[in-house]
Order: sequence, then structure tokens, then C-alpha cells
Amino acid sequence: MLGYHVPDPDEAMLVSGAKSSDATPFRVIIGRGTWVMPFFRKVRYLSLAMFEAEISERCVTKQAIVLQVRAVIAFKVANDTASIVNAAQRFLSEQEQEMSVLTGRIFSGHLRSIVGSMTVEEIIRERQRLADEVLVASKVEMSNIGLWVDSFQIQSIDDGNLGYITALAAPHNAAVHRDAQIAESQAAQRSAEAEQESLRKQAEYARETAILKAGYQRDIDKAQAEAAAAGPLAAALAQQEVLGAQAAQARKEAELREQQLQAEVVKPAQAEAERVRILAEAEADRTRIQAEAAASHNRIALDQMLIEQLPLIVEQAARGLSNANLTVLNGPDGVGELLNGMVGQGLTVFNSLQKALSTTDAEKPDIE
Repeated sequence: MLGYHVPDPDEAMLVSGAKSSDATPFRVIIGRGTWVMPFFRKVRYLSLAMFEAEISERCVTKQAIVLQVRAVIAFKVANDTASIVNAAQRFLSEQEQEMSVLTGRIFSGHLRSIVGSMTVEEIIRERQRLADEVLVASKVEMSNIGLWVDSFQIQSIDDGNLGYITALAAPHNAAVHRDAQIAESQAAQRSAEAEQESLRKQAEYARETAILKAGYQRDIDKAQAEAAAAGPLAAALAQQEVLGAQAAQARKEAELREQQLQAEVVKPAQAEAERVRILAEAEADRTRIQAEAAASHNRIALDQMLIEQLPLIVEQAARGLSNANLTVLNGPDGVGELLNGMVGQGLTVFNSLQKALSTTDAEKPDIE
């Protein structure tokens, strides 16, 4: 082999043919390359990968019961230089086969030895303890040949149909079955109770829902009835309030109209009547004085004078009425009634004067 050599990541490169600085029979190179002088040096490779060995060993227990034990060993060449040198000197020619055979023999011997110191019950119940003791016992020998054990796992333990292991498992199996039946029964009971509780809660929920729905419906019906009743009632109350307001307005308008009539008709008419009465009384006094002064004249001349004054009286009354702010409510009939009243008042004045003069004439002594 010539040139530069590089080992694989899971290989150790062994270079022989030269002196070694660490007193090893050859150089060990891991993870890097090196130049190798041709013809004077020789290069070989030792695998550092994981290997596996299976064993199946007949072992006799402390009770003289034969057991067939199957196990698996995972091992490899250790990474240090001394272990690589030891493994290379023993397995380089047929590495995989020779290492597996030798490892199986080492572990088989320790397995037989440790099983012989244990009972079947201990082996069955403490299988990990058996594996750990075999592994510890084998490590020293494995280290001497440059190998490192990663794991040792017991796959199966069999008594060859002897029935001992089955008999050991019977009480446990029975207990397991019993516990399983009890657990199944309890589970069924709990399931039934849970189902009953679920049904009870469903019924209770349905009952409460029905009660709530009934309450809601009752409240809705009540609210709808109140709303239905409140509509006409509110309309009637509103109409009553409108009618009351209209009646109050009518009363107020009547009061205002009455006040207007009092101010525009009744009061002016009363004032005019009072004025006419005062004027009539004054005129009567004047006429009486004139009558007394003209007592010597005949009665016909005096009456003629009164008749002549009557239009003047009526005219004065009419002039007073024309100045008054009078409102005639019944049209032409009202005007006629007003004129008739004025003439009547004039005649009343005339009659009063005539009676006064007659009285005066009666009281006077006769003059021849």
C-alpha cells in the first residue's frame, strides 16, 4: 500500500513495520490519516463498530431445576489504544466471528454460574439482577481481550415444559384473573352507576328545563296579556285626557266669551240705559219747571210742547247708542228689538212727564 491512508470513522488503522513511541507493537491511528512508506510499512484495519452475540444456555438452578436461558450481548472493541492492540492481536484475522464466539462463551460460563446460585423464583422475579451480575462478572475478562460490553439482555427463561414456571405463575394468574374480574365487575358497577347518574341528571335537567320553559312561557303570556290590555286602556286613557282637555278648553272659551259679552254688550248697554235714565230725569225736571211757569196756558198747548220734545229725546238716546260699542247677536231681529226699546224708553219718559204735569195741575188751586 502506497501513499496517504485515512481510516473510516468506525475503524482503527494499524501501521506495522516501524518502531512505536509508546512501546506498542504497531501504530494505532483513529480519526485521521497518515503517510505510509511503501514496502517498509504495512497497514491493516480493525473495526470499532458494534457487534452482537446471542447465547442459549441450559442452566441448573439452586433447586436442581433445568432452565433454558436465552440472552443477547451487545459489544465492541474499546476505543483506547491498549484495548485496540489487545483486540487486534486476537481477532484481526477473523474479527467478527472470533469475537462473537469468544464473547458468547465468556457470558455463557458466567450465566451458568450465577443461575446455579439462584432459585427459579428469584430468577423469574429478579431477572434484571441476574443480568447485572452476569454483566459485572464478564467485564473483567472482556476488558482483558480489548472488548467493551454495552448491554446484556435476557430474552427468555424456559423450564422445558416442566411446568414449574407455570405452577409458580398459577396463583399469580389466578389472582390476576380474580382481580381482573373484580375490577371488571367494579367497572361495570361504576359504569351502571354512572349511567344511572347520567339518566338521573338528564331527567333532572329535562324537568328543570321544562319548569324554566313553563315559567318563561307564563311570563311571556302575562306580558303579552298585559300588553294587549294596556293598548286599549292606554288609548282610552289618552282619549279621556283629550276629551278632558277639549272640555277644559271649551269652558275656558265660554268664560272668555262671557267676559267678552260682558265687556262689549252688557256693560255698555247698562251704562247707556243709566245715561238715558239720568237724561230723562233731568228733562222731566226741566219740563216740570216749564209747566209750573206756564200754568196759565191750556193743557193742549203743554201737550203739544211735550209731543214736540219727544223726537228730541229719542234722538238723544239714539245718538248715545250710536257711540256705544254694541254687538247685535241675532241680526235684523236684534236691531228691531233695540229700536223698539228706544221708542219704549221715549214713551216711558213722555208718560212720566205727563203724569208729573197732571199731578202738578191737580195740586194747583183753580184760578178764575
